[in-house]
Amino acid sequence: MQTISATELARNTREILDRVATRGETVTIERNHTMIAQIMPPQKAMTAAQALAGLTFPILTPQQAGSWLQDSKDGLGDTVRDPWA
Repeated sequence: MQTISATELARNTREILDRVATRGETVTIERNHTMIAQIMPPQKAMTAAQALAGLTFPILTPQQAGSWLQDSKDGLGDTVRDPWA
């Protein structure tokens, strides 16, 4: 991780952003020897299909799914209540 001054960031914004984007570097910005910010690449995201790719289906049997659904509703009524009342 590289540390630069706010002045250097202002003078070389394009170059610094290019390094973050292409090399995945994180840059720490300091003003008066105090860290004020960090510029880092975004976290890699995955689609739902990618996240679920390693799972084997069905995860729950129909009986387990029914039991889970019933357990999730225990203690809750079917009526809608006014949260402001």
